[in-house]
Amino acid sequence: MRNNKNVEADLLETLGFIVPLPQPLQERVKKEALIQEFSKKQVLLRPGETSRRLYFIRQGFLRAYFIDNSGKECTTWFMGKGDLMISVYSFFTQKPAHEYIEVLQDSKLQSLTWNELNAYYADFPQGNLLGRIFTEKYYILSEERAIFLRTQTPELRYRQLMERHPEIEQQTTLTNIASYLGISRETLSRVRSRQAKLCFQSQNQSNTNPDFFPTKAL
Repeated sequence: MRNNKNVEADLLETLGFIVPLPQPLQERVKKEALIQEFSKKQVLLRPGETSRRLYFIRQGFLRAYFIDNSGKECTTWFMGKGDLMISVYSFFTQKPAHEYIEVLQDSKLQSLTWNELNAYYADFPQGNLLGRIFTEKYYILSEERAIFLRTQTPELRYRQLMERHPEIEQQTTLTNIASYLGISRETLSRVRSRQAKLCFQSQNQSNTNPDFFPTKAL
């Protein structure tokens, strides 16, 4: 997909990378996919509501979070351009959600309802395959996140998050990032400080490496 940050992602293009779509299915998606713009801090879903729509992020940045027994916000997902965002349990079971979905940056979203998606499953073999792939993807992401929190150091968690979302520190707060990483804000500050120091040392070593200077002719 195009990497230009100003170019919006497109749902049909993204789906076509996963499974080639027949023309009738493409026409259905074009007709039924709802495109909406949302402002920063808008909430798309609250606990107790049922997730009726699958959101595709054409432009913007979102997060999902829940509030624990102590009243603390715990971020479970960050999703950016080209990603799908749903409340996984609520959407696939059509039961009330336990989490919030919040818009972190002004966003343009393309969405399909649960009923529309299930009609694609019934009417097109490719639609049914897409549904299976979506379900597998979110199962894998959930398993990876569980392993991520249980086995990896805060430094590695932070590096992996920055690799996936390089601009995240401009897109949301450090408090949200810390809650996603499963660490305190203070621990995150120490991790960021260590990472900045390592980066600075690496740059200095590169600048003073003799290999970077031309070799004198013999």
